[in-house]
Parts: sequence; structure tokens; C-alpha cells
Amino acid sequence: MISNQETFHLSPFIAIYDIVVPKDNMLRQINELVDFTFILEELKTKYCVDNGRNAIPPIRMFKYLLLKAIFDVSDIDVVERSKYDMSFKYFLDMAPEDSVIDPSSLTKFRRLRLKDVSLLDMLIGKTVEIALEKKIIKSTSIIVDATHTKARYNQKSPKEFLQEKSKNVRKTVYQFDESMKEKFPPKTTSNEVKDELAYCEEVITVIENEPKIAHIPAVQEKLNVLKEVVEDYTEQLHFSADPDARIGHKTADSSFFGFKTHLAMSDERLITAAVVTTGEKSDGKYLQELIRKSQETGMEIDTVIGDTAYSEKENIHYAKEKKLQLVSKLNPVITDGIRPKEKEFEFNKDAGLFICPSGHLATRKARTGKKNQGANQVLTYFFDIEKCKVCPLQEGCYKEGAKSKSYSVSIKSTEHKDQEAFQNTEEFKEKAKSRYKIEAKNSELKHRHGYDVASSAGLLGMNMQGAMAIFAVNLKRIMTILKEKE
Repeated sequence: MISNQETFHLSPFIAIYDIVVPKDNMLRQINELVDFTFILEELKTKYCVDNGRNAIPPIRMFKYLLLKAIFDVSDIDVVERSKYDMSFKYFLDMAPEDSVIDPSSLTKFRRLRLKDVSLLDMLIGKTVEIALEKKIIKSTSIIVDATHTKARYNQKSPKEFLQEKSKNVRKTVYQFDESMKEKFPPKTTSNEVKDELAYCEEVITVIENEPKIAHIPAVQEKLNVLKEVVEDYTEQLHFSADPDARIGHKTADSSFFGFKTHLAMSDERLITAAVVTTGEKSDGKYLQELIRKSQETGMEIDTVIGDTAYSEKENIHYAKEKKLQLVSKLNPVITDGIRPKEKEFEFNKDAGLFICPSGHLATRKARTGKKNQGANQVLTYFFDIEKCKVCPLQEGCYKEGAKSKSYSVSIKSTEHKDQEAFQNTEEFKEKAKSRYKIEAKNSELKHRHGYDVASSAGLLGMNMQGAMAIFAVNLKRIMTILKEKE
């Protein structure tokens, strides 16, 4: 049952907070900046209003998840810290003497209360709303990019995955006490997963029986991860592959297994929209959605800045239709072609035909493809095959036995011609310099808020992780800007 959830507990010890939680404490500032009752409004349909036991306040549960995102810790560790960290208790609207929740409650809250809530859009919208009210966002441009997150349950076998986690624990333990090597059980020699699972459970037991080691924070963190992995395995999670994760490519030579988060960010470095997808999705396909979502938060946009991935013809057309400047370079294939300079044929303007390196003029040309539909049209030039058969430069140009020799060039669309002209202007080059800002934001998400690896399995879990991490970085950015204004 949910009732009077926003009421603060009366306590004779409340005054302690004024002493131990200073005004410049980040969590105190967040409490003063954000009215968290919007969470209550969003979740009230998830609770019974007149029956059953009083539930743990949903605002408090939400704040626990926010603390996890801000400090990048496990469920167990965030609850443990809330026992003794007065800034945590203050942030959670608890009296100093209040007892904390059971860590398992956080898992239930995520699965039962947040499952059907559009948390990502809601939390981004809330932070942008605050920024607009505080007159922080003044720019009319957004920067777009995508960042990848590796799946928690990767492509390793279940046995390999368990081995990796138990090894991490042992290595951390040895940093403090090498004599523990004699106390750990012998490693398994079988290929049975159940044997590896039993080994992990023994490792956990050995460490917990050594309080001096078990209570070291660095060991605790690794141990808690191993515990969660063992528990997840007993609940039949498949470590060999996250069911929703996919293989994506960062470059031609490197790939990852996981998810992508497509982001839009204002020039003030506030994330204004995000879309979480599986790893194989193309960046450019989500530009229009990011623009729409950013506008729905109340932002006014006249410029969109991104890398080459966003200069698809459909996006150029969309930007033109919406009267937006798209600061995104065309793919070099469109501007420069796909051939090396030494293999390019020369165009004869008088004849209107191409000439091959041997000086032979094409005999005819043909146009393929439909205008203004999908890919650009192509002009194909045909050469006299009999001359090619005896040409001294035929190596790498003419294949013996071929029935024809042709040379094709793409016809640039009007959109591509206009975009190419724009990207050569000083205005384009100046605005493109802002793109580095979103790369720095991606780095912040990954290295300070644990966004490099998924904290749970599935696309739903990734959406929730993204929502909390982005909410946290946006709030921190708002507070930084407000502090600079003082």
C-alpha cells in the first residue's frame, strides 16, 4: 500500500544533518534542486492505495537507484553505505536512527515498479525542464553521437565467466594477504559448470570466514560481484549470451558484444535525448528520433552536429524540411568516390565521356537507378572490349574472359551537392569543432558511472541503467553550471 510516502519522519536527531551534511554537499544540493514527488505521480498506479502493508516509499527506492548510478556501486554496497553515511541517509529522507532496506528490495523495485515506466524519457525530460527553468540552456544546437556498452553476460562460456569473476576476487585478496592461497580450495579440473559453481561458493565461504579480509572494501566489492553472479546463475540466467545483446562494430577491425545508447546533447553539455538499442544498430537511423525527443523536452533547435554517420540522404532531407542545419560531413565515398586516385579515369568534357589510362574513349553510357528514391543514380560508361583485350595496362583493369568493360560513377543528388557545398564553408568548420564535447560526455558516463558494462541482462535493464546514469550526469552538470554563475 502507498500512503503519506512523502512525509518526513520526526526524530530528535534530525539536527545532526545540519552538522554533518554541509550545504555544499552534492546530495544535499540535489535534494534542494529536484522535487522528487514527480516519481510518486509516475508510480502511483503501481501500488495499491488502500490495502496491504505500507510499502517502502517509492521516492526512497528511486533515490537508492540514483545513488547506485552516481557512485557506481552494487545493490549490497549502496545499502551498506546507507547504514553509516549520513549524507546518504539525509538524501534518502531517513532519520539518522532509521534502519535500511534489504538489498533484494531494489531488484524487486526495478522489476515490478519500473518495468512499464518510460523512465529514460521521463528523467531526461525532468533534468532539461530544470535546466530551462534555471535558464541554463541557452543554445539552439544539439550534438549527437552513440556510445557502446558491453553486455554483462558476454560471449564466454558459463564456466569461463565464473572463472573470471572468482579470479578477480582471489587477485584482490592476494594484494592484502598472500597466505590466503593455502586456504582456497583447489581449482576445478572438470568442464562441468556445476563444479565451477561449487568452487565459487567455496571461495565465497573461505573469504567470509576471514573477517579481516572480508571487511576490506576492495575485497568486499569484488566478492559482492561474485555473489551476484552465482545468484544470477541459480536463477537460470545464461552467461554465454545476453538474450538482447548483439555484436556491434566500433571500427572495421574492432567489435563489441552489447548495446548502443544514441545520445543528443546541448552545447551546455546536458543530455537532451537518448535511445537505447542493441549493438548492431546504425547510428544515423536514430537522428530524427533524437531531434524529436529533444524538441519534446522544450528545447528549440536550429543546428544538429554529428559525425559522418548522420549524413545519410534521408537525414539531410529531414533537416532541410525542418529548417535545421546539419553539421555532418558526407561519407568520403560520396565526395571522393571509392577508387584510389591512380585507378580513376579522366572525364573528357567535350565528348561527355570518360577516357581510360590508355587513352581509349568510352563508346557509350547508361543511367541506372531512379531519381530521388533511396541510393543515388549511377552513370555507367562502356568501353570497346576488343581494345581492352590487347591493352598493355589491362592488369588490375580488365579481367581476362570478361564480356564487357565498364566504369561507373555515382550521380550526386541535390541534397548531397548542397551538403558538400555547406561542409566546405567556414561556418560548418567552426560549428563542427563542438563535436568533441559529446565524446567527453560518453567518457564520463563510462568511467565515472559504470556505463562501459551493463549492470544487468536485457534491453529493459539497459534502459533503466541508462536512465539513472544520464539523470545523474545531468544533475551534476546543472549544479556545476549553477555554481559557476555564483
